[in-house]
Amino acid sequence: MKLQKQSSKKKGMKDYPKYVIVLPKKAVELSGFKEGDELEAEARKGEIKLRRKI
Repeated sequence: MKLQKQSSKKKGMKDYPKYVIVLPKKAVELSGFKEGDELEAEARKGEIKLRRKI
């Protein structure tokens, strides 16, 4: 996996970066996440944990 930085440009709005990670299908299946789930992130030095937003 690689962390990718993308530029988000919308007409008339300020340019800002967003970050994208492509997760392996197996990891998503094992997590129980479904397409469209809202996720939240908890970040610490060297790791990011994702969980379904309640």
